[in-house]
Amino acid sequence: MLPTSINAIEAYSGANGILKKVKKGSLLIDSGTIDPMVSKELAKEVEKMGAVFMDAPVSGGVGAARSGNLTFMVGGVEEEFAAAQELLGCMGSNVVRCGDVGTGQAVKICNNLLLAISMIGTAEAMNLGIRLGLDPKLLAKILNMSSGRCWSSDTYNPVPGVMDGVPSANNYQGGFGTTLMAKDLGLAQDSATSTKSPILLGSQAHQIYRMMCAKGYSKKDFSSVFQFL
Repeated sequence: MLPTSINAIEAYSGANGILKKVKKGSLLIDSGTIDPMVSKELAKEVEKMGAVFMDAPVSGGVGAARSGNLTFMVGGVEEEFAAAQELLGCMGSNVVRCGDVGTGQAVKICNNLLLAISMIGTAEAMNLGIRLGLDPKLLAKILNMSSGRCWSSDTYNPVPGVMDGVPSANNYQGGFGTTLMAKDLGLAQDSATSTKSPILLGSQAHQIYRMMCAKGYSKKDFSSVFQFL
């Protein structure tokens, strides 16, 4: 699982890359979040070597990884999906084929676009409530039994002291880094441009996370947007 498209290309096509030694009939699964077009190009190169490539980015966070309940979004030929599902099922409770190579990445990009927007929204709502004099734990409890409930509020709340076992309870250490979120939003921005899709809130989220990286939050979890605001 590598963080960027450049890293993935180097791992496969570099001087000591996987393609130099891959055996015919091998199944190669990439679980990083990269450009869907890069996944498609890597699949073509792998196919030339008589092997099979699948993109299978992952979601769920550290907690789901520890419990083996990750979600894998798989892109690849249907005939090989059962083999991939058997392997990925050791780490995830949800292993879903999204279509051909690249579609797993497409789903992951859409997921993280929504995640970033919802995290910023949760942080803004919690910040407003606190400044209005509300107890943050009470506010979170009510939000999580109301229509504003989302993963960012009920599983990964960004406010210190509201939940245990999440980055906000540990000075935003661990978890999913702000740099990675900014990178994924950049992928969403590129995809939106290439497909002429409007992502007004996504563009704002991208700018916010880029600003956070420039202001010293790059190594903190992306939920530190609450602290940034």
